Amino acid sequence: MEVKELLQRYASGQRNFEKINLIGARLIHANLEGVNFAEASFAGGNLSHTILNESNLSNAFLYASNLSYIKLGKGRLIAADLTKANLEGAFLVKSDLQGVKLSGAILRGVNLRSANLTGVNLCGANLSGVNLRSANLTDANLSWANLSYARLNDAKLDGTRLNGVVLHHAHLVEVNLSGMDLNGVDFSHANLKKADLQNTDLTAANFHQAQMSLINLQKATLHGANLTESLLKQSNLTEAVLLRADLSQANLTKADLSGANLNLSTLIGTNLTNANLQHAYFWKADLRGANLSGAQLQGASLRGANLEGANLEGANLIDTIMPDGSTSNSTENLPLCS
Repeated sequence: MEVKELLQRYASGQRNFEKINLIGARLIHANLEGVNFAEASFAGGNLSHTILNESNLSNAFLYASNLSYIKLGKGRLIAADLTKANLEGAFLVKSDLQGVKLSGAILRGVNLRSANLTGVNLCGANLSGVNLRSANLTDANLSWANLSYARLNDAKLDGTRLNGVVLHHAHLVEVNLSGMDLNGVDFSHANLKKADLQNTDLTAANFHQAQMSLINLQKATLHGANLTESLLKQSNLTEAVLLRADLSQANLTKADLSGANLNLSTLIGTNLTNANLQHAYFWKADLRGANLSGAQLQGASLRGANLEGANLEGANLIDTIMPDGSTSNSTENLPLCS
């Protein structure tokens, strides 16, 4: 069937074009809302800027097709073959893409808000700037994908694979990443406010200048992580492992680090005002210039720590083990340096 005939039939009211063959067809700017293109073939075709809202393209063959800026809200793309397709700027809000093939596809700036991407393989994909807010990514493979500047607020990530993913400048507000393996992931400049990362493996992860207020990092592993200049106000880091982590210039005002392991960590200039540091471990930690005013340090161990220039005004040091190994019961005459 030729494009002209297709458009004429659509204008006359026909909507069912199942299994149609339009390989290499040009449908730029066409309006075909609500059409049935199930199992149709558009390989190498150009559907740029075409309007296909609420259309069915399940099992369609769209290999290497141009779908840039297409409007396909509430569409059905189940098991469609979009290998090497160009989807830049496509509008796919609330669309169903279960089982879709996207290997080598261009996905920059795609709007997939509230879309169903259950089990989709996006390994190594360039998803920079993609809108995945409230999307269902259950069991999807996002390993090694570039999600910089992507929006993932409220996305469902149960069983999602995120090994080696890039998330710098990404929006991850209230996202649940608890218990995942995110070893070495780049979260620099990301917004993780109120996110849940308890029991998550974040070894050597990069959180430089990340926004992490009210985040849950309870029992998370942050061994060697970069948290420099990060905002961690009122965050939950109870029993977190921060061995050799760098928290220089980070803001941990009113954060809860009770029972946390901060041995050999770097906290130069870190703001720990009114933080809960009860029973935390700071063996040989570098706390030079840190602000510990009003901090709760009862039972904490500062053995071998460097507290040169640190502000301990109003800190509670009852039963705190000081750098020289002595136990403090007051704020007077403190041995600040190891």
